[in-house]
Amino acid sequence: MNHQACLSLLPLPDHPGRVGVTVHDLATGELLFAHDADHVYHAASTIKVPLLIRALQRVAAGDLRLTDRHVMLAGDQVGGAGVLHELSPGLALTLRDLLTLMIVVSDNTATNMVIDRVGLDDVNAFLAEAGLRDSALVGGLQLPPERRTPRQRAGERNRTTARDMGRVLLGLARGAYLPDDLNELALGILSRQQYRDVIGRGLPTDASGEPLYRVASKSGELLGVHHDVGLVWTPRPLAVAVLSEGGLDPREHPDNREVVLLTGLAARLVAAFGGHSS
Repeated sequence: MNHQACLSLLPLPDHPGRVGVTVHDLATGELLFAHDADHVYHAASTIKVPLLIRALQRVAAGDLRLTDRHVMLAGDQVGGAGVLHELSPGLALTLRDLLTLMIVVSDNTATNMVIDRVGLDDVNAFLAEAGLRDSALVGGLQLPPERRTPRQRAGERNRTTARDMGRVLLGLARGAYLPDDLNELALGILSRQQYRDVIGRGLPTDASGEPLYRVASKSGELLGVHHDVGLVWTPRPLAVAVLSEGGLDPREHPDNREVVLLTGLAARLVAAFGGHSS
C-alpha cells in the first residue's frame, strides 16, 4: 500500500467512534501521517509512558533510586489491570519492580505507587516541558471516590492525543529525555509489554510465528476505548500512535470487534510507512 492509499483508510470504515493516528519517522522525526491527531482522548494506560520517563528522569537526577523498596499497603491496592491487587499487603517492591509492573502488565496499583513518589505536579511539569500541550495526569488510576483528586471529582480525566503520544515516543526513541542507560531501561521495559493486541499483533512474523521487528509499546483500554502507542523497528523505524473511543463491543478480548479493526489499521500503516511488504 502506498502513502496516498493510506489516506483512504481513515475515517476507519465500520468503527462506530473516533480514531486518532500519528506515524513518525524515527530517524528524521518527520510526521509521516496524521488523522484526528489533536482530538483529546481519555489517556487510559498510555499515560504510563510519560510517567515512566519522568520517574526515570528523577532517578537520573538522584531524587529516586531504582533499588529503593516501597511497601505496598492495603490502601494502595486498586482494581483493573495488573496483579498486585491479588497479592498480600506488605510486599516490598523496588522502584524498578514498580515501573516494570506498570508497563509490562499495566498494573494500576504499581502505577499509583509511582505517581505517589513522583508527584502529579512533577509529571504535569514534564508534559508541559516536552510540549505535550493536550496531555495531563489528573489523578491516579481506578481510585475509589474518597481517594480521587478534586479535579477527578469535578469530572476531569487523564487525557492525551495521538499527536502528543507520537511526540513523546519520538523523543524517547531519539534519547531526548534520559541518559543512555536509563533510556535503554525504558525501551527494554516497553519492549516486554504483554498486551500486544493492536500494533504488535499485526506485524509480519517469521516461520515460527515470532514478529520480524522489535516493538516497544504501551496499550490502553477502558470501556469503548482502545489505544496502542509504540515504536516499531521496521526497515524504516516508526513511532505509531493509534487512539480510539466510542467502541461498542464491551469484551476485553483480542477478538473485540473494534480491536480487530484497529489491528488491521496498524498493520496497514506499518506496511505503508515502514518499508516492508504486508
